[in-house]
Amino acid sequence: MTYFRPEAHTDDFNWQRRQMLEEIADEAAETAAYTGRSAFSHRVMAAIGKVDRRLFVPDDLLNFAYRNQPLPIGKGQTISQPYIVALMTDLLDLDENDRVLEVGTGSGYQTAVLAELAHQVYSIEVVEPLAVQARTRLQSLNYANIELKVGNGWHGWVEHAPYDAIIVTAAPEVIPEALIQQLRLGGKIVIPLGPTHGGQELVLVEKQANLTLALRHILPVSFVPFTSDH
Repeated sequence: MTYFRPEAHTDDFNWQRRQMLEEIADEAAETAAYTGRSAFSHRVMAAIGKVDRRLFVPDDLLNFAYRNQPLPIGKGQTISQPYIVALMTDLLDLDENDRVLEVGTGSGYQTAVLAELAHQVYSIEVVEPLAVQARTRLQSLNYANIELKVGNGWHGWVEHAPYDAIIVTAAPEVIPEALIQQLRLGGKIVIPLGPTHGGQELVLVEKQANLTLALRHILPVSFVPFTSDH
């Protein structure tokens, strides 16, 4: 599977890119009753505008790169809908000093968006061919604040804990305990929860000072299942 080469720029793609950003903004306003956010932060929208989604989709889907929809990237995995990427990122309320753990690198699109906003991103991908491709792609884009490994995200990445924020891009049925343990007090996890076929919800989790978790159900979603050996 080959991926887009950055020299292939056209006015049509630039128009599609602007259209994608407008659709994200429109959908944010439409879903405000669920998310509590009628607009995403300027920093998040700037990151979405800067990271070129064409670089993270297969060549045969290049014409769909700026569609506001998920796309297959091989190995049974997908690149998430741009609106969902923006929403999940916005819910974390990242600043430039934060350390973020991402479970599920995929093609590296969400990873790159996080790297535009946070001090350091640690990303885990269980599917080795995707991890290898993503590492090469992100290195070619000169992201020096991303560290990536092949592994089982169910166990987190304890060596770099605690994290200010954790984002999970595949759906388990329960929150992995290791991720809760590796989150700092006051930190946030955004994660889709639920069975493979229907009934999934995006959930925002905050680890409170008394070590309890505050959970907020955001909206219904559909993600690929969480792959682990737990």
